[in-house]
Amino acid sequence: MASGRGLSNDLATLWLQAPVVMAIRLQQMWMDALAGSVNAVEMNRMVSEKIMAAAESAVAVNAAMVQQGFAVLTAAGATSQRSIADAVAHAAIKPYSRRVRSNVRRLSK
Repeated sequence: MASGRGLSNDLATLWLQAPVVMAIRLQQMWMDALAGSVNAVEMNRMVSEKIMAAAESAVAVNAAMVQQGFAVLTAAGATSQRSIADAVAHAAIKPYSRRVRSNVRRLSK
């Protein structure tokens, strides 16, 4: 089962670091616009990473649902609904959180 702490850390990453990534990228887009150029590599990366994160999230949610279903069946009801929801939510959020953290590291250099 996923820990609530991992989910909390991933949600905090999205809450605190996603606006930083957006601000850095907007600044880069404005600078490119002023220079009359387009950074096609970064634009493509912005779109493709979201598509990949959504696909990875969908697969992870399905896997977590199956895993939690088996846990409920084998534990004979000892698994709480909250822990199941936390595990599935963590599986859904983790791909986005991981990408946001890597974007902050990469873009802030």
